[in-house]
Amino acid sequence: MACADAVALVNYGAGNYSSVANALARLEIPFFSASSEQDLRRARRIILPGVGSFQAAMSRLAALGLDAALVEHCSGQGKPLLGICVGMQILADLGHEHGQCRGLGLIPGEVDLLTPDQPGALLPHIGWSEVLPARQADGQAQCVELLAHCQQPATFYFVHSYAFTPADPAHAVAFTDYGGSFASMVNKGNLWGVQFHPEKSQQDGMQLLRNFAATDCRHG
Repeated sequence: MACADAVALVNYGAGNYSSVANALARLEIPFFSASSEQDLRRARRIILPGVGSFQAAMSRLAALGLDAALVEHCSGQGKPLLGICVGMQILADLGHEHGQCRGLGLIPGEVDLLTPDQPGALLPHIGWSEVLPARQADGQAQCVELLAHCQQPATFYFVHSYAFTPADPAHAVAFTDYGGSFASMVNKGNLWGVQFHPEKSQQDGMQLLRNFAATDCRHG
């Protein structure tokens, strides 16, 4: 199957699977449902959706044998991966929602409860917020591949109470302010995570999905 024709959408019971599938269909991005290691073998790119809790997502992946398979195909073989919302969070080493839980460990870091320092910033964080690229040492905005051709600033739809803090600050490539700044996009090589829901984010969200579908997958 051609590189551009093989986006695997991981189907492990995540509540936003259908909305991501609908967005890919609208964009005419060919994809297939992946619920086994055998499915991931066909993939050139992988999208990992997610809503709900960190522990529940990891339990469902483990039950299908997809936890180890994702590590092999995305870390071992270098296939591009996009984690969405909880699908981003479980790329981390550890999550602290309802107790400590190990994640996939693909991007070192931990997921903790947001702690807004403004009285009006209630949890969960729900709604539209700006996503701003990290600043470089010279003060210029970092170039973020998945934000190419999005509005400046890009805005996306969020629903979450927890946030991913990478162990290496360089892996936090974009930030959002919600009573304090948190990493809303992470990246380590072929691995991407977004805390927001591109499938619900209209123009900018659709552009981000297009950008991911065009990422280099030579290592797949």
